[in-house]
Amino acid sequence: MNWKEFLIVKRNKIELIVTVVLLIIVLTSLANFLKFVEARSGVVLPDPILTLFNPIDLTWLIFILIYLSLIVAIAMLSKNPEQLLFAVQLYTLMVAVRIIAMYLLPLDPPATMIILNDPFVEFFGTGQTLTKDLFFSGHTATLFILFLVSEKKVFKSLFLISTIAVAIAVLLQHVHYTIDVFAAVFFTYACYKIVLKVKTGLINE
Repeated sequence: MNWKEFLIVKRNKIELIVTVVLLIIVLTSLANFLKFVEARSGVVLPDPILTLFNPIDLTWLIFILIYLSLIVAIAMLSKNPEQLLFAVQLYTLMVAVRIIAMYLLPLDPPATMIILNDPFVEFFGTGQTLTKDLFFSGHTATLFILFLVSEKKVFKSLFLISTIAVAIAVLLQHVHYTIDVFAAVFFTYACYKIVLKVKTGLINE
């Protein structure tokens, strides 16, 4: 289904508008919430995995993988409005759940962390370098979303490799605790099943 065919259906128009509004609300809430997160005190978790190696700076590798994957995903999803809408809905729910998770688990970053300066996150966030948006890993979760929503095997393979590579890289840089990365996969998959179930229920009505 192309965009012209997609927008002819009234339900699709309504769903698209509601989704965009919710995305804006969630991202605005995230930007304000991150200011609160950076200002509060948290706990430093003991992490037996991070103690096994010294951190190394993989900032450029992480950004190349993330933003190259996003460019490929946008090119892929822009041709399929249903798939794009599903991806945005999944991302919106994931961010909302991540806000709740960060609120419930206040953390300070690993003491050996090499700061990851993400210009995109800082622009849409607080304008400052973020160090406490930890549980769970947003970078890992976002790439895993791209894997979940991809239909073609070549893209699924590409995004799975990117997800694993970034997950390993943020650990090697001590940007996240190990539990942040593992939890990202489980939380994102749970969000995927929820959105899928809701959409399936709406279609069957």
